[in-house]
Amino acid sequence: MSVFGVPFRSVPQLQSLSTADLSSILQDVQRRYDAFRQRALALDLTRGKPASEQLDLSSALLGLPGEDDFLAADKTDTRNYGVLQGLPELRALLAPLFGTVPVQMVIGDNSSLALMHDAIAYSLLKGTVGSERPWVREPRVAFLCPVPGYDRHFSICQDFGIEMIPVPLNADGPDMDVVERLVGEDAAIKGMWCVPKYSNPSGAVYSDAVVERLAAMTTAAPDFRIFWDNAYAVHHLTDERIEIPSLIDACARHGHPHRAFVFGSTSKVTLAGAGVALFASSAENVKWFLGRMGKRSIGGDKVNQLRHVRALRDTAGLLALMDRHRAIVAPKFAAVADAFAAHLGGTGVASWLVPKGGYFISLDVLDGCARDFVKAAKDAGVELTPAGATHPLGQDPHDRTVRIAPTFPDLATVKVAAEGVALSALLVTTSALLAGRGVTTA
Repeated sequence: MSVFGVPFRSVPQLQSLSTADLSSILQDVQRRYDAFRQRALALDLTRGKPASEQLDLSSALLGLPGEDDFLAADKTDTRNYGVLQGLPELRALLAPLFGTVPVQMVIGDNSSLALMHDAIAYSLLKGTVGSERPWVREPRVAFLCPVPGYDRHFSICQDFGIEMIPVPLNADGPDMDVVERLVGEDAAIKGMWCVPKYSNPSGAVYSDAVVERLAAMTTAAPDFRIFWDNAYAVHHLTDERIEIPSLIDACARHGHPHRAFVFGSTSKVTLAGAGVALFASSAENVKWFLGRMGKRSIGGDKVNQLRHVRALRDTAGLLALMDRHRAIVAPKFAAVADAFAAHLGGTGVASWLVPKGGYFISLDVLDGCARDFVKAAKDAGVELTPAGATHPLGQDPHDRTVRIAPTFPDLATVKVAAEGVALSALLVTTSALLAGRGVTTA
């Protein structure tokens, strides 16, 4: 039974086929896979980096602000020390996009991950607003980690010895029944990672109801913090600019004003290595953060902050720039979705969410197949993020989730790589079914 020449989505679920039919399909898949491998390609879909074409959109930054243009709106000489909180005009530009107001925002240098790392280090060493003692003096510190999630969040926790407790991430956010139960009964749970819009890697968007429950829930730890990594706040892939509620406002409304630690950056808006990052929270948390930050810096790179103001001009200017990014990135995501639909759709051996924004696609294969799938893709010339990277300590208990990052290669390369990924997934899962070890992804 040959199924090539027609889209795979027209084929019955492979789990329902006889051994003979599965064997015939596997022969066809093996033939296609072998032909792909013989092309001796070297393709890379491992990291969510902007393409050079995207960076070119902001190349004007390299000539800004100019040798005679170094005064901020309030006449601050940006070449000098000071203004630890960041230029007011840049905070005013970014605040509406991250659900806050300028006075409740701190501007950092290029890396929001560095601000997250610092916030955890400060909390461990000094405690937060409302802490009885520094976290490091607690007998145990734990974080909730929605999975699939961001490997660099997990690496920070691992580096500091923070226990990680996985919770399921659905299309509308974390499973709140699980979250509410855990934080309500365990005072050692001091924090929770969240990528609330176009989540890394699944593309999930937190619903209004989930945001409300996160803000309102009762926690055993009085100094519980939500690390709200809104990395893809403006990274839309469709004409729809999806909005989510302000966590800062929701927490204040429910009587937990200090719960939200919001982070973001322009690293995938302007220049990834030379953007600006931000921290936003309650006024008291901002004061706390600046108090700690002031011991390690006398002020950030205000020249870079000023060049961002000059280049972006205002919030509308930033959004217009992101439309130009979308024109470059969206076709790559469409190419991956088309390849998955053509080769994997209807087979029942893989599932994925077509994201409306962000930088990743999460592909779930049959349980127990992800590591073999990544190896098969590598053997075929397509490097993928290691299986397990989407879970704490690199351990996916179901061995089924793999992160696909299509932004960096050019479109032609993405189309070829996506075919290789789909063929590799189909080869490994069909083989698993024939071996009697295939389990559904549900």
